[in-house]
Amino acid sequence: MMKEYIDEAEKALLHTYNRYQVVLEKGDGVYLYDMEGKRYLDFVSGIAVFALGYNNKAYNDALKAQIDKLIHTSNYYYNLPAIEAARKIKKVSGMDRVFFTNSGAEAVEGAIKAARKYAWLKDGRTDHEIIAMEHSFHGRTMGALSVTGNPKYREAFEPMIGNIRFARMNDFDSVTAQVTDRTCAIILETVQGEGGIYPAEEEFLQKLRALCDQRDILLILDEIQCGMGRTGFMYAWQRYGVKPDIMTTAKALGCGVPVGAFLMTERVARNSLAAGDHGTTYGGNPLAAAAICKVLELFEEQKVLENVREVGPYLSKKLEELACRHHCVETHRGVGLMQGLVFRKPVAEIINRALEKGLILINAGSHIIRFVPALVIGRAEVDAMIEILDSCIED
Repeated sequence: MMKEYIDEAEKALLHTYNRYQVVLEKGDGVYLYDMEGKRYLDFVSGIAVFALGYNNKAYNDALKAQIDKLIHTSNYYYNLPAIEAARKIKKVSGMDRVFFTNSGAEAVEGAIKAARKYAWLKDGRTDHEIIAMEHSFHGRTMGALSVTGNPKYREAFEPMIGNIRFARMNDFDSVTAQVTDRTCAIILETVQGEGGIYPAEEEFLQKLRALCDQRDILLILDEIQCGMGRTGFMYAWQRYGVKPDIMTTAKALGCGVPVGAFLMTERVARNSLAAGDHGTTYGGNPLAAAAICKVLELFEEQKVLENVREVGPYLSKKLEELACRHHCVETHRGVGLMQGLVFRKPVAEIINRALEKGLILINAGSHIIRFVPALVIGRAEVDAMIEILDSCIED
């Protein structure tokens, strides 16, 4: 039966993904089930989305209650969940203003527009430049793709938005070499995800912050994947105390409901986007905002950050031990519950074998297995994952 549904999907859906041969039907906790009832331990969580795990009753009940009240109004009117969501996200992020979007890519688009408007208001020029990082990933829309530092994603869709320069992550000299009098922003992921699980170094971020302050350049930190508690801090930059001028967030912000946001300081807000400069039909609708409110509430009630700070180091330790046992593993890196194993060969076969054995994993590039489980994962599930992965590598 599952094969029939897969065949139908292949005839109907645009083939932009090479999907695994499984039809998932339901989830519970940190496990997913296919339509034939097979259970899978999930260490992907919808690519860092389902931070609270599947079938969280309090989360589900909050969304059901909101559906019975109001789902959509448009942004020409205020709605209570959006006001509450804005208050809550400002509190946990330390930022001053928020614009709700439908996705992370849209949040990056808004951040780029805000940076260019900020610069335009200063000098009226339209040739400002943005510095991004090599091996970065910011999304698939044209603006987000333009600052994504992987040519293979961009080349078929050239020309991009233009005036983008690329520097190397954690190499401050390579950044300064790209700075000109037209530079208006520097954008980077605080921890690179798709690019191979590379955390920004503290000194690098501090130097970027100082450079931006000196030259009145806006620092944009992309926290779409690494934010929302994944590193043990609500946002990864808080680990270093290097506050951005603009920040993007999404994925676990809605824990499954499509929602994102870009946030900024009051100074940037007063000197960038104004009425008519930006908009969205669905962004910040009552249902999405209700999801944000409940997610942030449950993060506090369930002590999610505390769990990441406990289980993250344990996962890191077990992965390091695994790396030492197998010559085919080149290295291990990551922070919190965002970890990566770098192999000396492509990892597709290992991931497929793991799926057969009831473990869901994902890659980050051809040679890296990425681990981004639900943030409520426990040590027992880490042990179970390591046991399966160990056997797959040996096979």
